[in-house]
Amino acid sequence: MRICLRRREFIAGLGGAATFAFAARAQLSGTSVIGYLDWEAPQHRAPVVEALRAGLAGAGFIEGKNLTIEYRWANGDYRQLPALAADLVRRQVAVIVAVGSFDPPRAAKDATSTIPIVFTYGGDPVKDGFVTSLNRPGGNVTGMTSIGGELSGKRLDLLQRMVPRAKVVGYLSGDPTFIYYERLTSQMLAAGRALGLEIMIVECRSDSDFEAALEKMVQGGAEALIVDTFAFSNLDKVVSLAALHKIPAMYPFRRLALAGGLMSYDADDISALHRLGSAYVARILKGEKPADLPVEQPTKFQFVLNLKTAKELGLTVPPTLFALADEVIE
Repeated sequence: MRICLRRREFIAGLGGAATFAFAARAQLSGTSVIGYLDWEAPQHRAPVVEALRAGLAGAGFIEGKNLTIEYRWANGDYRQLPALAADLVRRQVAVIVAVGSFDPPRAAKDATSTIPIVFTYGGDPVKDGFVTSLNRPGGNVTGMTSIGGELSGKRLDLLQRMVPRAKVVGYLSGDPTFIYYERLTSQMLAAGRALGLEIMIVECRSDSDFEAALEKMVQGGAEALIVDTFAFSNLDKVVSLAALHKIPAMYPFRRLALAGGLMSYDADDISALHRLGSAYVARILKGEKPADLPVEQPTKFQFVLNLKTAKELGLTVPPTLFALADEVIE
């Protein structure tokens, strides 16, 4: 799909007295400056960054012309995020776009109560303390959330349809210190009970545990694997390990299916980031307040099926599952 970009006159606006002087300079120079804070590495996020740019451009803010974006990447190390967020605050950016996981919006919120923050992630922003309610955020933070844990049942159902023989499914989990550990694991166990499947939870502290985790699953009789949205770096390693052990796997991100994973199911992050740019960041730059912009949940989800990997695993894709796929990799 091609996106047409239109150039328009604009007036940059900000919420918060602490950034007023910067806003005045931005208006005089004709350039708005926003910050982009991401838990991931840039090579993994190029498509979503381009979608954000496209959404902004469609609303009249074109990077390199009347918009500057200050990019800050944690490269999978969440410990860097507080310093990166503080740096964006020191630079008095007009808006901070915090994406990728729970940690970027948390770091941004801890760093400022005046600069608008716009997020997209898979948690519950009310329970996480980012907003008062979805309809009335109430502060300097708003955005979009897929509430990712609620997708557990759908992912497991699709995996069972692909591998109906599997009665034991390995579940790659972070350790209990992860903020969503209890929520995600309990939802997955409930989904397993509903489908009559045994869920074998194997915890990992980091990517150095992946190899041992998959070996434990295989030795324990798991005939399929499901990977959830824990904040793991180098998840691509799981794809190669699953191929090595010939274990069918469901992933939470499209890029892992593109990298050779069997299948993925998640909110369509491309459309989400496009909307984040056009319906949130651009509107704030034009003077609207985050408190007045309700948090949205995605309406588009994406099921990606890697047919090449299915053949390598000796799997026959059911016609009904094939028909459900939004994208088929051959």
